[in-house]
Amino acid sequence: MRPVVNETTCMACGTCAAVCTADPVVFEVTDVSRVVHPEACLECNECVASCPAESIELVED
Repeated sequence: MRPVVNETTCMACGTCAAVCTADPVVFEVTDVSRVVHPEACLECNECVASCPAESIELVED
């Protein structure tokens, strides 16, 4: 599974990157959060659970 960010609702708060324990971090935050290392995702669901805008979901590859 990999995370997908809804760029329309993302607030670019950086929470996803802050809670991500993957190495490298799965997300890069600029004007919105973007998944830059989907292969590193640990499928821990922390980004989904922590996103205040509910803009992230894990989807099947």
